[in-house]
Amino acid sequence: MIPNLMDLAYEQRLAKTKLWSLEDRCTRADLYKIIQGLSTVRFNTFLEFSHNERTRGHSLNLHKKCVLTDLRQHFFSDRIVNKWNTLSEDIVSSSSLNNFKGKPQ
Repeated sequence: MIPNLMDLAYEQRLAKTKLWSLEDRCTRADLYKIIQGLSTVRFNTFLEFSHNERTRGHSLNLHKKCVLTDLRQHFFSDRIVNKWNTLSEDIVSSSSLNNFKGKPQ
């Protein structure tokens, strides 16, 4: 640990070092694996690409399904869509998982 940051709270250490939280890093890695077919979870089961030709951002935007219950909005597949859609084209088109994880958000 960096000696100057030992007394700071976790969020403050993240802000000072400009790092992502563990949850954000895991979520991004899981998403990349699912979309690239590197996971046992099938992409078509939970997610679908946006069919809107005028999407902003990158070419792999995900479509957020309409949910009618509060329970469904806390599922992994619904929580991560907004995070994924805010990433840049350079990040989502990475050639490997390590390359993907190493690029700044």
